[in-house]
Amino acid sequence: MLCILAMVLFAAIARANTPMTGASRDVRPGDTPQGVLEEFRRGEMASFDPNLLQRFSRQGLGTWVILQPQPPLVSEERVLSIYPPPLAAVTMVDQHGAALTMSLDDFTEIAHGNGRLAYRLTEATPASDPILLKFEPSSGRATPVSFQLQSWSEYLQKDARWLVFASACFAVMLAMSLMALCLAMMLRDATFAWYAGYVLCYALIQSIQTGYLFHPLEMTSLSGTAAVVSSSSVALSVAFAAMFMARFCELQRYARLLHTPTLALAVGMPLVVLLRSCQIPLLQQMAQVLIGPLLILGTVLLLLAAVAAAVRGARPAWFFLVGWTPLLALTALSSSQGNGMLADVIWLSDACLAAGAFEAVVLSLGLADRALIMRRDRDVVQGLADNDALTNVLNRRAWTESVSKLLASGTMQPVALLFLDLDHFKLLNDRQGHAAGDRALVAVAEALRHELRPHDLLGRYGGEEFVAMLYGVEQGQAMQVATRLCRRVHRLDIPVNDDGLVLSVSIGIAMRLPDDSVEALIERSDHAMYRAKLAGRNRARLDEKLETPMRRGWPRAVEGDRHA
Repeated sequence: MLCILAMVLFAAIARANTPMTGASRDVRPGDTPQGVLEEFRRGEMASFDPNLLQRFSRQGLGTWVILQPQPPLVSEERVLSIYPPPLAAVTMVDQHGAALTMSLDDFTEIAHGNGRLAYRLTEATPASDPILLKFEPSSGRATPVSFQLQSWSEYLQKDARWLVFASACFAVMLAMSLMALCLAMMLRDATFAWYAGYVLCYALIQSIQTGYLFHPLEMTSLSGTAAVVSSSSVALSVAFAAMFMARFCELQRYARLLHTPTLALAVGMPLVVLLRSCQIPLLQQMAQVLIGPLLILGTVLLLLAAVAAAVRGARPAWFFLVGWTPLLALTALSSSQGNGMLADVIWLSDACLAAGAFEAVVLSLGLADRALIMRRDRDVVQGLADNDALTNVLNRRAWTESVSKLLASGTMQPVALLFLDLDHFKLLNDRQGHAAGDRALVAVAEALRHELRPHDLLGRYGGEEFVAMLYGVEQGQAMQVATRLCRRVHRLDIPVNDDGLVLSVSIGIAMRLPDDSVEALIERSDHAMYRAKLAGRNRARLDEKLETPMRRGWPRAVEGDRHA
């Protein structure tokens, strides 16, 4: 996807040299279009290269700009483009005084460019005539612009390429934001919400600066508010970025000293927005003065915090740096263009748009990586909480919950419960010590796990007692399994004392009855296990109610039962 964006960006920023020269001067009272053109012909105006970015003063009455087409001259329908599009209005005036004023938030029926201001010159306009423009005054900061004169067909091709490129970038940012909002609600993790807010604010900034919000989206409700909405979005994007980074990069853990200033930045920027939006001129001026320094300080703070967290081992911080640093560099370059530098780097505006999409993708990957790590850690913690620390089988709580869920599922399959108690285990502990007892428990648990099926539930009930739930097993099969378990434990040959006595197990079996609970099954199987103990140990016995009709037919557990 990034390769496709790169190719589209390349196609969008490719531009042919425009055969034009340019000149400009400030508007003075009493100026007429004819008089300004006469000054231009006499060479009394400051010249500039229309192919390079040029910053025109928006103070006073505005600025006159004259563009002179150069040979080869062809009489055809042409389009004059101004890129990047300025926020303030620009008026094209012909020699007879007819004027056409256009701006980003102009919604008249005349043809508009996407991502630029576009003025259509008909075939009736002589190809050699100079083009007179008036950049209207504005209270905002002047945006450096360049000019391009193209045939109608060339303009349509370039306009379509840019529209595809910009739509792809905004689609990526919007898709990543919506995905993050869904995950925020599903996982109840505010980190995803802060990320979505940050990306949406940046997308809003770019959609205003490029004019995409007005053309082609035709957001007429925002007409006349572009400057205020843009500056507010910048401040909010920094606030969302600060909140997102504080949680995403785990500053509380990896960069504790920078955590509080980062949160203060997140709180301070919305306050500046409120001051900027109020109706008190003094507070508006104060906010306008504060927003620039706060943006610079905030950017430096976020960069330092991310670097500090990354160096100290925060894996998500690397994702933040990879995604955010290119955008930060391009933003710094764009700011330098506003001060008259890098006049030949025309493509920075489109590059910032592509960098926003790139950042959205990288940070989404970082959030996905974070979610996977959190899931893995949760599974590890869940495993530690559910498994017995010594034998690594289910502990009593986890085993009981699992069996309860199975019984509550309404399954009609037969269920057998085996209650196992090791014979002579206390004697083994007394003679050989608790370490030997622990090794015996581990060996027995391993033997039982290998003898049972993967979906059988094996758990340690307490001390030397184990429980096993066999799903889909009839009474006869349960007895065969229990007998096999007795033999397997006996074959471990774990010595209890010096008289040749080895560790064995006694097993009680209970079959589930309708409306049986876990407690009832355990109680009946426990009683059956005691009957196995009384019968000589190292054997299995059914619940007494089940065993009575077929008392004669039970096989002996092992050959050595009569010697036990």
